[in-house]
Amino acid sequence: MSTLFRRRSLAAYVYGHVLNSHKVHTSTAPLLQETGLYGFNHLKTPKGFQRFVEDAIERSNELVTFISGMPSAPEIIGAMDEISDTVCSVIDSAELCRATHPDREFVEEASEASLRINEYIHHLNTNHCLYMAVVKAEQDSHLLNEEAQRVAHHLRLDLEKAGIHLPSEQLDRANQLNMEIVQLCREFNENIINDPGHMDIFPASHIPKKLHHLARPIYRTTSGAFGGSAWSMTNMKEKGFRLPTDPNTLSSILQWVSDAEIRKTAYIQGNSAPLGNLGVLDKLIAARHEFAQSLQKFDIVSNALFWMHMQIMGHSSYADLAVHSSMASSPDIVLSFLLEMSEIVRPRADEEFKTIWNFKREKSGQLYGDLEPWDETYFTAIMKSAVYDLDSSVVASFFPLSQCLEGLKVLAESLFGVTFHHIPLAPGESWHPDVIKVALHHPDEGDLGYLYLDLKSRKNKHPVCAHFAIKGGRRLSETDYQLPIVALVCNFLGSKPASLLNHWEVETLFHEFGHALHSLLSRTDYQHFSGTRVVIDFAETPSNLFQYYAWDFRILKTFARHYSTGDVIPEDLVKSIRGAKDMFSGTELQRQIFYALIDQKLFGEEASSIRDTASIVAELKRQHTSWKHVDGTHWHTRFGHLASYGAATCMPNALLQQYGKRFVKRIRSH
Repeated sequence: MSTLFRRRSLAAYVYGHVLNSHKVHTSTAPLLQETGLYGFNHLKTPKGFQRFVEDAIERSNELVTFISGMPSAPEIIGAMDEISDTVCSVIDSAELCRATHPDREFVEEASEASLRINEYIHHLNTNHCLYMAVVKAEQDSHLLNEEAQRVAHHLRLDLEKAGIHLPSEQLDRANQLNMEIVQLCREFNENIINDPGHMDIFPASHIPKKLHHLARPIYRTTSGAFGGSAWSMTNMKEKGFRLPTDPNTLSSILQWVSDAEIRKTAYIQGNSAPLGNLGVLDKLIAARHEFAQSLQKFDIVSNALFWMHMQIMGHSSYADLAVHSSMASSPDIVLSFLLEMSEIVRPRADEEFKTIWNFKREKSGQLYGDLEPWDETYFTAIMKSAVYDLDSSVVASFFPLSQCLEGLKVLAESLFGVTFHHIPLAPGESWHPDVIKVALHHPDEGDLGYLYLDLKSRKNKHPVCAHFAIKGGRRLSETDYQLPIVALVCNFLGSKPASLLNHWEVETLFHEFGHALHSLLSRTDYQHFSGTRVVIDFAETPSNLFQYYAWDFRILKTFARHYSTGDVIPEDLVKSIRGAKDMFSGTELQRQIFYALIDQKLFGEEASSIRDTASIVAELKRQHTSWKHVDGTHWHTRFGHLASYGAATCMPNALLQQYGKRFVKRIRSH
């Protein structure tokens, strides 16, 4: 769903009397004065979200009235952008709160605020006065600079994608579908948090000690002999462990547990939750498909200000709608690319599969056993360790979380000449004791923006790693700029001591930090082209490229030091880590292609006939991977990208898996 006021926009030039009493967030403000969440005074209490929404609607209505008077083109674009900034501040704050806040009352109020503001957004997206004003601004392009002209064009297209051109009855239905989509996406993601699945293992000795911190002790009553007599029985308590099967914990189980039956149980349980998302996804597919097709051909003729004639064509599928405005432009192009990539990578992936299978046979002594999906992580880890003499605990010892953050600071300074400084959190500003706040500073330009870091795992926190916008940067006047505020959220388990990270977690941290820098360093006049507010298949490019620095010894040696000895990570160890990464690169690329094909298939032209998403995913896995599908599992029901984006984000990951190294090599050579 891409609509004008839900693009999570970032920057704008606002003119004269369009401005209200905005306050510029700067490091010279009284930092320790009591405030609310994220620096918003409204959010001192959970109920503050209600006032936050009311004020946003009140201010937006004032701007709608102003725009309806058909002011100049620059004033129209500036006011439209302020509306977007106002409503997105509420939505973005609410989404971050829902994903991270430990207080259930805050989460519930944030959820209600998000729903209320989304309903208001759909009201804005059906306001014909706003649409005609945007069209007028686009027609008066000679009054706009180049960036503003592009903004006007995109604003019009976004309103049309929301169905502004439709007759009243059809527009009402489109709005109803949009709200259904919002609620279904929310339910899908909440189910991922609330139902990660779990497994109970007895006896406790079956779980390696290095996983005990992930588990909760449980006990069951058993019967046992007492006093040496088989006839004298007493009840005994046997200790076991209950482990959640969220993605992070499941990955650890599959890597470290040698018992194949336990790995099998974990794999099936982890890939069969949340069950409720099967039904949610069916409804989401149907709603998105109907919405895309509802944008039927329709002629808009004239209004009191000017004559216009245009044709709006419906879309054959939601994939068509989502991809249409991206760089790829067509789902046919995306599918052609993915199928070609699948064919190219298949021989290498098959060869890697045979290598793993042969290793399992040799290791287990089972010459005729199959290679199962729950074997992949376990045996590839052993193979990498054997070939490159790697011990993951040794690797992790060089990556204390605090040192990794220092490394990111060094990298940002060397690349962009910027520095990070810790800022004390004001009373009420934070949502958890683990949260820290830093300012990005440039020696000539001053503070560039602010970043919250919430990196450690905890109960009821969303299980994925993500970058959240809180407040977008935008130009307020010729001299003032509203600085961006973002949050970087991860779920690092952090083995003790010193919160040590596995290298894949270091790579994830670098990836998300790339998103944050993209937002903080961006300086555009208008929000549509600032930071990560770009076409969706480009949004992942800076972050994907940035994560390659996590593999570069020249960077790692600046911060990767042993947590106890202080020794710099050996270059040979880094070479081994990189070599291990490349051992099964065909399998990993094949996996990314598979993810992208799921995305395209579920939201493609055949969406109206889909009755069983699990069967479709199973068939795609058989066709496009070297691994078998396990009946009864439905991994895709915890694939959050299907809800958050749908049909638009997986393809660039596959592309960057294939070509990212080439990009980085070119950067290094210059």
